[in-house]
Order: sequence, then structure tokens, then C-alpha cells
Amino acid sequence: MLLAERSRLALWLPVELGIGIALYFALTREPAGGAILSLLVVAGGALAWIARAPHALAARVLGGGAAALALGFVAAWAATHRQPPLPDLPRRATMVVGRVAAVSVLSPRDGAGALYVDLADVRLEDPVDDGMPPLRRMVRLRLRADDPAHLSPGMGVRVRAMLRPPMPPAWPGGPDRQRRAWFDGTAGGGYALAMVRRVQDGPAPARGSMEALREAILARILRVLPPDRAGVAAAVLTGSAAPMPQADRDAFADAGLAHLLAVAGLHLGIVMGVAMAAARLLLACSEHASLFWPCRQVAALAGLVAGAAYVVLTGQHLPALRGLTMAALVVLALVTGRRALSMRGLAVGATLLLLTGPGDLMETPLQMSLAAVMALAAGFEAARPALRRLVLDGGWWRRGAIHVAHLALASLLAGGATVPVVMAHFGTLQPWFLLANLLAVPLMAMWILPAGLLAVLLMPLGLEAVALAPMGWGIGVVLELARAVSGWPAARIMVPAMPGWALAAWLLGLCWVCLWTRRWRWAGVGPMAVALVAPFLVTSPDLLVAADGRAVAVRDGSVLRVGPHPGADRVVEADWRQALALPLAALSSGDGRVACREGLCRLAGGRVLLRLPGAATPDCAGVALLVAPGGEGAGCPGVATIDGLSLWQSGAQAVYLRPDGPRVVTDRAVRGARPWVMGPGQHGMPTLPLAEAE
Repeated sequence: MLLAERSRLALWLPVELGIGIALYFALTREPAGGAILSLLVVAGGALAWIARAPHALAARVLGGGAAALALGFVAAWAATHRQPPLPDLPRRATMVVGRVAAVSVLSPRDGAGALYVDLADVRLEDPVDDGMPPLRRMVRLRLRADDPAHLSPGMGVRVRAMLRPPMPPAWPGGPDRQRRAWFDGTAGGGYALAMVRRVQDGPAPARGSMEALREAILARILRVLPPDRAGVAAAVLTGSAAPMPQADRDAFADAGLAHLLAVAGLHLGIVMGVAMAAARLLLACSEHASLFWPCRQVAALAGLVAGAAYVVLTGQHLPALRGLTMAALVVLALVTGRRALSMRGLAVGATLLLLTGPGDLMETPLQMSLAAVMALAAGFEAARPALRRLVLDGGWWRRGAIHVAHLALASLLAGGATVPVVMAHFGTLQPWFLLANLLAVPLMAMWILPAGLLAVLLMPLGLEAVALAPMGWGIGVVLELARAVSGWPAARIMVPAMPGWALAAWLLGLCWVCLWTRRWRWAGVGPMAVALVAPFLVTSPDLLVAADGRAVAVRDGSVLRVGPHPGADRVVEADWRQALALPLAALSSGDGRVACREGLCRLAGGRVLLRLPGAATPDCAGVALLVAPGGEGAGCPGVATIDGLSLWQSGAQAVYLRPDGPRVVTDRAVRGARPWVMGPGQHGMPTLPLAEAE
């Protein structure tokens, strides 16, 4: 069977690389140097075996697989140790001096726009860090709402701010923001306490910078379109959806249309398609060019240039850059006369992405992009004969039917392949996404984005309203569609957190189905089915304690009771609600699973005692576990305790109530001692000069 599929063996190279990368991130300790050297020896020996017997099946399967696994592991290790350490930011008000790297406007839940600035070359002016070298990572600050400062990249600024390191997971096994910050090059964030002041030692801002251009485009859009429609227009033309009301953002998310607001491969493909069509039409107007020039290849290169300009205009976000990489491979295929969308092209692109950014494999955008493109390539590869018959059989109605079939199949393949990824990272399921995308994506491709591109071209002439008005009409249709679909029954279903092994099972099963062509490909449906039901079969924790002890949650039937003060840590509470797919309620007295009285809550028949701040000395009779997140667990000698010290040492903790006693899982036990895992109390590497031993 492998010999029959020998032409597909090369497609498994990025899969093996991904498995090696995933194995590295699954460790709880850094591998020793001897282990890395051994893997390099294995990879070299496997490659030598392949070079000696390039046509032998064993060399290609076993040798190629071993080499790819080893190279993926080593690539992840090398990418990790290329990053500078996370600094130990001060936990008090500090004067921050730095250079503006980027300015962005985000819309918090309350609907009020907030200005965020990314600072590079940051120096901290406080008694401890004064005179130290600049931080090697960027710091993101939220400015005050009444700050009139007009910032642009390159400007030197000085501001008094409160800083905080990247947040640890809210529960053991939860989203790891510290790992994300490690590979994103950020040191942490914070908020300004005073107005921003410009300093003279920074370079003068360039008036023609892309940031200034984006602000000018946004201002023109806001002058022509109302706020709700201007938000969508700003999202697709400048990469920022800040003016968009939060209610409309939620409607897009509930309808499965949130991807329309994030510049990625879809928008890049539309822009390149419009540019290629325009270039092809202009070349067709010239008889000499039509007869003697390779018009198709020239149009493809023009589309790539337009796509690159669009990526730069919208902020060069990582998903857009990945899409541009894949688009460059597609253009290369068109220029060389190869098939544009092929599994081999996808394998080459995925290999490049994994080797250049191994840490991105653990994040949502790359997982969704690769799953969607792989499903599209494999699905259209299998459906090509049926679609060809639909075109060749004749009939005027078949031209419209083929377009509808393409759109429906693309939405079904891409959406179906990414549904479990959305479930794993966002804890939601949108059953109506197929219908919503079937109507919204053609509007975006044929109407909204082409009109927006025309508006940008007309802005130097002051005629942007000619194109922005029709663009707004199309956006209005999509907005009404999103609002209507989000109001349908079960438009957004909350699902419990999917364990990591289930997501891996889905992705591997999807690869098995898509990368083979014979009947044995359908064996991959089994792991995919197991992954879909895994969130509903895995046992959820009964009690959760935040890493800083400010919040604690108890699972009480169909609700999650949060205390001691609900809303004290909204980010952590939102992560808990997403992880358990339960609504939040106050932790108070009642007849449910948890009974609280005078600050003492008893669970599991009194075997677990939760002591809230200010509570009286507990009665420890029959208590197997004392949870006192507000301080030390004094009062129950000899009883296992979760208190401020254990949280400071081990991070967030989860308690599972079992018949044989409570089981405690800590964040430090799950993540281990990795470079991105901050020390006890979430402290990073000091910026002070260290001794040789340190």
C-alpha cells in the first residue's frame, strides 16, 4: 500500500516536523545538550541512508520520518533559545522611557476605544533599574483615555506606568500567554498613570509612514460611513476594527464570520485576485502584449506585488505574512507552469513556516490556516472530476451552479476542518457558520473589498466617497446577515475545553484523510470522531484557584460559582467560563453542591474546606484539603493546604473531587520548568548585572 502511495510520501514531511515540534513543547524540562546532539546525529544518519538508497521504501519512510522528527525537535529547541529571557518587571509605578514601535486602537468590552502603544528599547527609571541596559523585548501600554498625545512610530516617549508580566495560565493546562509572549518578543504590558511626554532623544516620526497612512485612511472612512459600517471597512483596509461596536463584533463571532474582520489569507487572496484580473484586462487591451508577452505570468506577479502592498498597509500581521508566503508559492507555480493549488505546494509552504517559526505551531492562526488549506486542496482534488463534469455537460444554469458549488464546498471544507480548532482554543461552536459564510464570503470577494480597494486608489483625488458608499451598502448586508444569524437558536454553543491530545488526534486524523488517496485514508475518521466527543467525556475540575489567589471558582451543577468578589479578575473568570462552558454566579450560601457560611465553604461532604478572606478559624474535623487562597493555611495542622505560599510557588491550581479523596493539579506540574515559565511569584530574569554563577 505504501508503494501504491509513494508519490504522497513527501507530503508527510511537514507532518513529521510538526510532531517533532509538538514533542518538544510537550516536555516539562529542557532537553540536555547531549540529547540535542544525539538527535542531530540521528538526522544526519537518516539523511545519509536516504542519499545512499533514495528509491528504497524503508529509507524513505523510516529514514525520512526519523530525520523530520529530529529536525522538528531541534528547530523548536533552537527557536526557543534564540529568544531573550523574560525580564523581571517592577510591580510598582515606574517611569518608562522608550521608542514607539507601533500604535493601535482596540475596543474593550465597554465599547470605548483605547489607544495602545508598543515601546521598544525600553528603559526603566527607578532606583533598582536606573542605568541598566534597555530591555530586549517590547512593552505594550494602554494610554489614558484623556491623553491627547498623537504618537507615531519612531517617536521617543516618557510616561509613568504600572507594568505587569505576561499572565500565567488561569488553570493548569489553560492558554499559555507566557509562551506566546516568549516567541512574540514582548516583555509584558501595563497602563499609563499620566500623560505621555515626548522626549528629544528619539528620532522624528516620518510623515509618510504606514502608520500615518493607515490613520489617514481611517479618518476618510469615518467621514463617509457610519460607525458600524466604518468598523468593517477599517478592518479590511487598515487591519484595525477599533471603530466597530462590540455588539457587532459579537454578532460576527456568533455567526461564524469573525474571520472576515481579521486580515489573513482570504482577504489577501481577494486582493491578489482583483489585481490579477485588472492586470490581465489591461494586458489584453494591447495586441502586442497579448501576442508576445506571458500575460498570465505577468498578471500573477502583479497580483503578488499588490498582495505584498496590502499586507504592509494592514500592519504586517503574522497571519497575513503566512498567507503571503503561501501566495508567493502559488505565484511561483503559475510562473513555472505548475498547478497553483496542490498538496506538494502546501507541503513546501508548511515546511518553510514550521522551520522558520516552530513556536507558531502551538497557536491558533497557524493551526487553522494549515488545516483549512489542506482540506481545501484535498477536497477539490477529490471533487475535481465531478466539478469538471458539471462544467462540460453544458446548460446555461450550470455556470451559476458551478460557482455555488465551489463556494459551498470551500466553506464546508475550510469550516469543517477548523471547527475542532475553534472548539479547542475558543470553547465555542457555531452550527450556522456554513450558511452564513456561503452568503457573506461572495459579498466580501465580489463587492465589499474590491470597492474598498478602489476607494483607497481614489483617496489622493478626494473621490473616495464614490467607492466607499457602495462598499458601505455591501457591509450593511453582511452586518444584517450577521445580526440575523447570531439571533438564531443555538447560534453559539459553549463547549468545554478540548484537551491537547484530542486536538492532536483531530489534526493527525485530518492529515491521514487528506494526504492519502486510497480507501485506507478513511481510517483517519476514527481519531477525528474521538476528538469531537473528547471535550464532553473528559472530567472537569471541581474547584479552581487563580495563580494570585484573587479568585476561586467552584463547579456547582450547571453553574460556576466565583468568589470571594465576582469580577475581581475578569480575564481569569472569562478563561474559567470558557474552559468549563458554564455560566458564572456568585459564591454564596445555598443548597447546591457548595454550602458557604461565614466565609467557610464545604465541598464533598466537608472533606474539602474553602476558607475565604476574613473567615473565622475553621473546624478541621474530617477535612482532607484546606483551600485558603487569601493567605496562609494556618488552622488545620497536618492537612493538605492550598494557600498563598503554594500558589506563589506553583501557580494556578485545580482540584478534582474523587471518592478516594481530592486530587490537586498545579500549573507548575503541567508546564514544568521551561524557559518561558516565569519563576515563583511570576518573576522573570532580573535586569541587574548577574554574577558568573547566576
